[in-house]
Amino acid sequence: MWERFSYYGMRAILIYYMYYSVTQGGLGFDQATAASVMSIYGSMVYLSSVLGGYLSDRVWGSRRTVFIGGVLIMFGHIALSVPAGRIALFISILLIVLGTGLLKPNVSEMVGGLYDAGDTRRDSGFTIFVFGINLGSLVAPLLVGWLGLNYNFHLGFSLAAIGMFLGLVQYWYGGKKYLSKDSLYPTDPLEPGDMKKLTVRSTVGLVAFALVILLMFLLGSLNLNNFVLLLSVIAIATPVVYFVIFLTSKKVTATERKHVWAYLGLFIAAAIFWAIEEQGSSVLALFAANQTNNHFLGMHILPSWYQMLNPLFILIYTPFFAALWNRLGKNQPSSPAKFATGMLFAGASYLIIVIPVVMFGSGAKVSPLWLVGSWAVVEIAELLISPIGLSVTTKLAPKAFQSQMMSMWFLADAAGQAVNSQIVKLYTPENEVGYFMGVAIVAIVAGLIMFVLVKPIKNLMAGIK
Repeated sequence: MWERFSYYGMRAILIYYMYYSVTQGGLGFDQATAASVMSIYGSMVYLSSVLGGYLSDRVWGSRRTVFIGGVLIMFGHIALSVPAGRIALFISILLIVLGTGLLKPNVSEMVGGLYDAGDTRRDSGFTIFVFGINLGSLVAPLLVGWLGLNYNFHLGFSLAAIGMFLGLVQYWYGGKKYLSKDSLYPTDPLEPGDMKKLTVRSTVGLVAFALVILLMFLLGSLNLNNFVLLLSVIAIATPVVYFVIFLTSKKVTATERKHVWAYLGLFIAAAIFWAIEEQGSSVLALFAANQTNNHFLGMHILPSWYQMLNPLFILIYTPFFAALWNRLGKNQPSSPAKFATGMLFAGASYLIIVIPVVMFGSGAKVSPLWLVGSWAVVEIAELLISPIGLSVTTKLAPKAFQSQMMSMWFLADAAGQAVNSQIVKLYTPENEVGYFMGVAIVAIVAGLIMFVLVKPIKNLMAGIK
C-alpha cells in the first residue's frame, strides 16, 4: 500500500512538473516529450523487475530484496523533492527504476507463496492484495496532487518519500512476525562459478550499452528522444530474450515448458492491455488538463485527481469480483477467457473518449464524466487481467525461475509502456479521434483473437486451473 502511495503520488504530478514552464515551477519540456518520458519512465520501472527477480532468486532472497528496493525508492522521491531541475529528475528516475524493480516482483511472489498449489482461494487472495495496492494509489493523487499543484511540486514529491518511509518501517517489523523465514534465502543460490559468469555478462552488457551511446554521440543523434527510443527497444527485446531462456533451459521440465508457451499468449494480451491502461498517466492526463472542464458542480477539480479514478474503481469493483470468483469456484471462466473479455472492455474504454470529441470538437472542454466513464470501463478490464495475471504467473512459473517468471508479468507492462513512449508522440488534439479509435480497434481485435485461442492455451496449461 505505501509503495503504491509513493509511486502514484509521484506519477500524479510528474507529467505536469515536466511540461509546466520554469516560471510555474516546472522543467519546461514540450508536452509530447513529457508524455514520452513519462511512458518510458514507467516502462523502465517494470523492466528493472528482471533484476529484482534475479537478485531475489539467486542472491538475497525475496524479503531482503524488497527492503533494499524500498530504500532506493524513498531516496528517489527525496531526489525529486530537491529543486535541482533536470539533474534531480534523472537521478530520481534511476533510483525509482532500480528500487521498484527490486520490490514489485518479489512482493507478489511472496503473496503467491501463502497458498498451496491447489488452493482455489489464490485468485481471491491476489484480488485482496490488489485492493491494498489500490488503497495507497487512491489516497496519493489526492494528497500529493493537492500539495504539488496548489503549493509546490517539490513539497508534493516529499510527501511521496514520507509514504515510502512509513512502508519500510511497517514492512521491517511486520515481516519478522508474519513472513516465512524461507523468504530470507534465495531459491536458486549462485554456485561458486556463477558469480564470475554474472560479472562477465554484466560487464559485456554495460560496455555494449555504453558503446551504443558513444556511437549516437559521434553521429550527433544523442538527444532525449533518441535515448528514449533506445530504451524502448531494450524494453521490448528483454521479454523476448527471457522467453527464449525459459523455453530452452535444462532446468525447465517438459510440462513446465508447456506452461511457458501458454503464458506467452497471455503475456502478449497483457502487454496490449497495459499499453492502454498506462496511458492514463500520459495521454489522459493531458486530456484532463487541456480538454476537460474541471469546474464541475461548483467544485474545482485538479487534473492530478483523475489519477484517483484507477484505484477508486478497483476498490469499488474488488468485493464484487472476489465474491464472484469464490462463488463460481471451479466453474469460473478460465484465465485466458478472463483475459479475452478484459481486452474487449479495454478497447471500449477508448471508444468512450472518442464520443465527446466527435460531438463537440477537439477545441471544446468536455464534461469530466467522459473521463470518469472511460476509467470505469477500463478498470473492469484491469480486474479481469491484473490480479488474474499475477495469480496465473505464480501457477505457471517453472520452479527454478519463480521470481524471474513473476518479473515477466511486469515486463508485459514494460513492453506496453515502451510502445507508448513512441505512440504518445502522435497524440495531439487535432488527431484525437484517429488516435483513440486506432488504439481501441487494436485492443478489440486482440480480444477476439484471444477468445479463439482460449482452448489451445488451456491445453498447454496442462491441468493448471
